[in-house]
Amino acid sequence: MRSPDKAKTQAAAQRRLPKGGADVSFPLDLSVGYQVRATHRLLQRYLQVRIEPYGVTLGMWYFLRVLWEEDGLTQRELSRRTGTMEPTALTAIQSMERNGLVKRVRNKDDLRKLHVHLTPKANELKRKLLPIAQEVVDRATRRVSEADKKKLVSLLKAVQSNLHSVFEDELGADL
Repeated sequence: MRSPDKAKTQAAAQRRLPKGGADVSFPLDLSVGYQVRATHRLLQRYLQVRIEPYGVTLGMWYFLRVLWEEDGLTQRELSRRTGTMEPTALTAIQSMERNGLVKRVRNKDDLRKLHVHLTPKANELKRKLLPIAQEVVDRATRRVSEADKKKLVSLLKAVQSNLHSVFEDELGADL
């Protein structure tokens, strides 16, 4: 059964469907969404090949990246920042804990909250893996000028901002 928020979001999206039908042409090579997805998949695959020898899966990578920026987040906050559902985040955190990358510590003031902290092993991996991630990006953009790279990042942030507005203002949904 759908939750009320999800049903409301889907109903709002349905009201905004464009008029038209099968005669609409929208080639994949002109689709921003398709191009972003294809690029993302290639970047992910290349990164995955490079970090796997260090015992880090792509799923772990996203959590490590967030924790390297801000250690000690709650499981819920970590889930939000990585854009994953809480059960998925919990599975990843448990796997990282088994691999000695993180430890969970119960909040002293609110026993319901668990904070996720990096271990020395995870901090050591940061020194090894961040340069690899930078190399992946550098290889992917090697024939792109610095000015175009900055413009690309700026454009992608604008697209993200536009979509956040759609969800918040038009669909009444929280991301």
